[in-house]
Amino acid sequence: MRVLLVEDDGMIGDGLKIGLTALGFTTDWFRDGREAFAALSAAPYDAVVLDLGLPGMDGMDILAAWRKAGRAEPVLVLTARDALHDRVGGLDAGADDYLAKPFALAEVAARLRALIRRHHGQSSPTFTHADITLDPVAHKVVQAGREIELTAREFTLLELLMANAGRILPKERIEEKLYGWDKDVESNALEVHVHHLRKKLGSQVIRTVRGVGYTLGGEA
Repeated sequence: MRVLLVEDDGMIGDGLKIGLTALGFTTDWFRDGREAFAALSAAPYDAVVLDLGLPGMDGMDILAAWRKAGRAEPVLVLTARDALHDRVGGLDAGADDYLAKPFALAEVAARLRALIRRHHGQSSPTFTHADITLDPVAHKVVQAGREIELTAREFTLLELLMANAGRILPKERIEEKLYGWDKDVESNALEVHVHHLRKKLGSQVIRTVRGVGYTLGGEA
């Protein structure tokens, strides 16, 4: 899942980017409010972690402008402004959740996963398709009772497809979800990941829609 991180504090931002990436999130980090405001329209993000005190454009103004423009991505406000009126103001401006600094990385990740699940209309913390179960929290995939070892990128691709079961995802959109701005992507990288998943989970698990992209295959 791809996350937009907006945080001007270098130590906090670097820690969050490294930590969230290690937990399986593709994370783009912006420090400037105006750059962050434009970023949400430039890539398909699953969620946003937004600080309020930012240079260039205040986080509260960014949030209000996003919602006014019809952006529906879930937003987790992460800030040192912990007064009641700040929390209420953030929620009223369109935030989906609010977490005060200092915080634990595990809680940030858990709240993001919950927000993304709700955004997809899913109540269960795991994904299931045919005989495959994917657990994002434990970062584990089980097929017919057997745990399957996947690379981080393979896991993220499978999670993306399972979260969008029944939909055909264009190749370009999948690549945008899998890779951040700072990643150089080889032209056949996605095809390689699909090939490896088919070898590990069965040739029918992912169906190619020629000229469009990929979707889950096999029996649901």
